Amino acid sequence: MTRRDNVEYGDREIAMPNEILRSVVGSGVHGIAIEGTDDHDEMGVYIEPPEYLLGVERHRDDYIWRTQPEGVRSGPGDTDLVMYSLQKYLRLAIKGNPTVMLPLFAPEQSLVVLTPLGEELRALRTSFLSRLAVERFLGYMRSQHERMLGQSKRNVPNRPELIVKYGWDVKYGSHALRLAHQGYEIAGTGTLTLPMPTREREQVLAVKRGEVPRDEVSREIGRLEAAVRDLLDTGRTPLLATADYTLISAWAVDAQRRHWGWV
Repeated sequence: MTRRDNVEYGDREIAMPNEILRSVVGSGVHGIAIEGTDDHDEMGVYIEPPEYLLGVERHRDDYIWRTQPEGVRSGPGDTDLVMYSLQKYLRLAIKGNPTVMLPLFAPEQSLVVLTPLGEELRALRTSFLSRLAVERFLGYMRSQHERMLGQSKRNVPNRPELIVKYGWDVKYGSHALRLAHQGYEIAGTGTLTLPMPTREREQVLAVKRGEVPRDEVSREIGRLEAAVRDLLDTGRTPLLATADYTLISAWAVDAQRRHWGWV
């Protein structure tokens, strides 16, 4: 049998030595991993050399490594690593990408790499949260909810084993419910708790274990979405409209200059 190589894109020799932050992401950091059913996901941030940013040649601004070969879904025991250049990471985080937010809020036990610059970046975490970020959480939630209900344009489930076992994809359901809870927390409090608070975590785990009917899960997702919308529409949220671009940009310029030894 022909051996298929794992996936690797980008320049490892640029990403790894210049890494400032990496954490576990995915189910593990949320506290909803079920042993023997989840892969291991990590996300990191690195600072590119100055010639990558100031020169005219184009370079990849990420590094990706996966245990499995191209086209093969990751499974239990597999590792997926995604690393972004600082500039790309900040652009995604400012827009409120839910997964990209995780290294900023991950608990200490989920951190894999943390340098002084990484600590500074994490100290800015609440500056990234905004009403725009909540809208992104809701957008991702709706996408997962549609897939849970079989209403997505991607009609073929990518986890047919769950369809056979439960009659529906409970993992989509758990993702949608998690995002709904987290969107509500961010909109109401201006922060994100990781791992998830106990009550919400147990609710999501029950869905992931197939213990809650799909219709009941869908109703709870709808209830939470309506509650989030009410907080945003009535202004009962501590969040600003967008992330603090000025603060984040000023830090990024200074951090890169220090990393390059320009100060």
